[in-house]
Amino acid sequence: MAYILLIVGFALLIKGANFFVDGSSNIARLLRVPPILIGLTIVAFGTSSPEATVSIIAALEGNADVAVGNVVGSNIFNLTLVVGIAAFLYPLKVQGETIKKEIPFTILASVALLILMSDMALQGFSSNMITRSDGIIFLLFLSIFMYYLIEIGLKSRKNTTDEPVPEDINWGKNIFITLLGLAAIIFGGNLVVDNGTKIAFSLGMSETLVGLTIIAIGTSLPELVTSITAALKKESEIALGNIVGSNIFNILFVLGASATISPLAVSDKVFTDVVLMIVLTVVLLIFSRTSFKVGKREGVVLVAAYIIYLVYIIIRN
Repeated sequence: MAYILLIVGFALLIKGANFFVDGSSNIARLLRVPPILIGLTIVAFGTSSPEATVSIIAALEGNADVAVGNVVGSNIFNLTLVVGIAAFLYPLKVQGETIKKEIPFTILASVALLILMSDMALQGFSSNMITRSDGIIFLLFLSIFMYYLIEIGLKSRKNTTDEPVPEDINWGKNIFITLLGLAAIIFGGNLVVDNGTKIAFSLGMSETLVGLTIIAIGTSLPELVTSITAALKKESEIALGNIVGSNIFNILFVLGASATISPLAVSDKVFTDVVLMIVLTVVLLIFSRTSFKVGKREGVVLVAAYIIYLVYIIIRN
């Protein structure tokens, strides 16, 4: 039964992502804002919903390994496999603002995570924790990022010339399609995570490994499917904006909200993964500076990096 529900979850994710990209890109046209902004906000927040659900539930149940491992594993999955496959299918255009501000902000959020969870090394404490005050700091960082995005949106509306929008694109229909797609993504993601976890535990995998692999991959499937769908539709700005925005939301909102609800103990093993997450974000920044796009060759390198990482954490655990 778990295998059947897993397949149903995949089907809902694929169809939901299709609706979600169509609806959100049309909303961008109606709002007269660039697609990258929609990718960084509506699409990124929507596809981060499974991570938020899983990590907050894990925090409430006192399962910090799943909460932290889910976010770090999801971000690594996004930076490697999601960007890699999307770029291989259709080269991802990178805007100047993304290189100058959004990707560096992701690096800043990742470094902040590393510093705030290094209590033993920096403060001489007996254990490493992401405390409630750390969670509030993450949420404050998120409010700064949201303010920046709103400012960009308002500025772009002023600078955008009034292009005629086709009559068949209307508010009601596209809001409905976007919400329907989002509901299918969240429900499908939950089915995949729940049943994928059951299958993993039945195969004798540890909690840390499940958090970094099955749950991380399961909650990142919306990003994967949405970015691939966006790339195939040649909405490459939504594809990259979704990944960058989702990683920022995962650290600042998901971990911020989870830690504010219940302080999270951090496993020593996760430090290597957080450092790798920072390195991969820097690699994405370097790739993005080459002709302002992430092409097929870079995509192959990123996919290979994830396969190597997956082998490493399976051997390590």
